[in-house]
Amino acid sequence: MAAKKTIKQRKGFKTGEYIVYPAHGVGQITAIEEEEIAGHKLELFVIHFAPEKMTLRVPVTNVDQVGMRKLSPADTVKKGLNTLKGKARVKRTMWSRRAQEYEAKINSGDLISLAEVVRDLYRGDTQPEQSYSERQLYEAAVERMAREIAAVQKLDDAGATQKIEQILAKSAKATRRKAGDDDANDVQDQAA
Repeated sequence: MAAKKTIKQRKGFKTGEYIVYPAHGVGQITAIEEEEIAGHKLELFVIHFAPEKMTLRVPVTNVDQVGMRKLSPADTVKKGLNTLKGKARVKRTMWSRRAQEYEAKINSGDLISLAEVVRDLYRGDTQPEQSYSERQLYEAAVERMAREIAAVQKLDDAGATQKIEQILAKSAKATRRKAGDDDANDVQDQAA
């Protein structure tokens, strides 16, 4: 049987802290343990991901390799939310290629990259519906982004998701209004 020893802090991370693990999103460090396995001592971060009811054990030495990081600072969250207000940038490449790029951004763990995916895949009420795979990627990106915003701004996940959707809807409405103003100006120009 492996012997366990509990530790409070390692590599700048401490027990009870929320972190971002790129492949899974926001999790909480529930323990930092030292275990002896096959005669070797190994320090592990025990990370719990509540929505998935999953616990992950990550060797302290692998933190940099897997890209585990602290939550984004408030200014990065603000920049991420502002990214949602921008114009969608959809490349004219095959969907399979774009899907791979979106998947890579989602799994990067970078809040700004997540915001770009959310912005680019958002469909307003007046736009055509998404395909199943687009919807899956969009929902994954919104969920990851909302969980980090919720953790940073002390909101619940639903409140953070609502905040993201309000920004997207408001931005889409402003874009439609601007397009309507441009159409009206074109009509006036043609009449003159």
